[in-house]
Amino acid sequence: MEQESVHSESPAFKTGEMAVHPAHGVGQVLGIEHRDMSGRKTSFYVMKIVETGMKVMVSTSAAATVGLRPVMSRSEAGKVLQILRAPEVAVDVQPWTRRHRVYTEMLKSGSPYEIAKVLRDMYRLKFDKDLSFGERRLLDQAKGLLVHELALAKDVQNAAIEGELKTIFTA
Repeated sequence: MEQESVHSESPAFKTGEMAVHPAHGVGQVLGIEHRDMSGRKTSFYVMKIVETGMKVMVSTSAAATVGLRPVMSRSEAGKVLQILRAPEVAVDVQPWTRRHRVYTEMLKSGSPYEIAKVLRDMYRLKFDKDLSFGERRLLDQAKGLLVHELALAKDVQNAAIEGELKTIFTA
């Protein structure tokens, strides 16, 4: 718990940097604002989410707890792509409601590796049958969370990642 206090004194993210919010995806830190909350001065990262344009505020002292993290490295992106190519299935519990709950938790974790497993499993399922509304939402959410970050990590356009995904899942 000591590390949390370090974050509140010296922000881990600087203005202009890209960071990943586990629920919203990649965003740019627009700045750090100080607000008076119940008599205490609190600092917040103000982020603009790339995919939606939405502005999000995250308390600098709670950034680690929320799961705010730097964009993955190029080598981490390679590992994510390996997960996408892997033949196994991450979740094989029955019935669908339990699987859906597990996949949702994997997305909420914010881990690019867990998100990649959800994306892989949903893409595979898509080839076996028409996806239900819930399954399509999981697929879209996982894709939205991962594509921008992979593109940044590999220093390519989103379209290049989309093309790579298409190649992986049609092979």
